[in-house]
Amino acid sequence: MAGSGTGSAEPSGVDAILVVMATIEQVEQRVFEVEGFRIRIKHDRDGRDVRSDKAHVKQYPYRRALKHSLNVKAWRDGRFALAYPGYEVDVLDADDRVAHGGTLLGTVRDGYLDDL
Repeated sequence: MAGSGTGSAEPSGVDAILVVMATIEQVEQRVFEVEGFRIRIKHDRDGRDVRSDKAHVKQYPYRRALKHSLNVKAWRDGRFALAYPGYEVDVLDADDRVAHGGTLLGTVRDGYLDDL
């Protein structure tokens, strides 16, 4: 197709056609719906939490969860960092503790299932 050679490849499972703007709270909720774990978005410059009512943030673009066999660091440095440059993120376990980067995503998600 003519004009489609922009050189930027969209990651698999991304809705590249429509960019929806959201608040931080909506992004955090969407990550929970897609990925199955809660997150806390922070400012890159000082590590403080970003206000949940901060608006005009790009909505989380993924529709399917990342593989259970990958770890928190892979999600954080891959999906999150690509979608939200300038921000940091904590992945939270079911007890709202920060999950270690080496923790498998499946382990984090299973903790939420235990709460049901």
